[in-house]
Amino acid sequence: MALRPARRLSEEDRAFWHAWAQRTQVQPLKGRDPFPLPAVPPMPQAAAPAPAALPATRAATRPAPPVELQIGHVAGGLDARRLRDLRRGKQRPERRLDLHGKRAQEAHHAVRAFLHTAFLDGVRCVEVVTGKGPAPEGGVLRRELPHWINAPDLRPLLLGAIHAPTHNTGAVYLMLRRRK
Repeated sequence: MALRPARRLSEEDRAFWHAWAQRTQVQPLKGRDPFPLPAVPPMPQAAAPAPAALPATRAATRPAPPVELQIGHVAGGLDARRLRDLRRGKQRPERRLDLHGKRAQEAHHAVRAFLHTAFLDGVRCVEVVTGKGPAPEGGVLRRELPHWINAPDLRPLLLGAIHAPTHNTGAVYLMLRRRK
């Protein structure tokens, strides 16, 4: 296996490293020198003019961020017929992810990878099994799943989320958008 050449740090990376090292009081290893301090950029003589504000018509055409997705509630973009089919079990999940036995961090990474892969493969409906967890508040994975699916990288992929049609609150059906 060939080794890649060492990457040189940019001035910004060096400045960040020094700030972090001073805050945490990091000491270099014996016989090693710390990274040299980055050169301080000269102060600009005249302040640059502030950028002009965007016209109102251009700002109005910018798409709004997606609405937060809540499990069991109608989300924008999911029509009534599709939601009814999901609730009645007519729309069957094409893939399933079982999170039983996983820690929260492992489960979070698994959900992200699972949803990205399903979206890229053109899958429309998936099932994520978190488990019910101890009563009355439920398990950690069940409580965290709504936060995970509303993350900025996952929310644009999803149309809706409901609990499994068998009223199993430990499993969630997720409807994915069509890939363009």
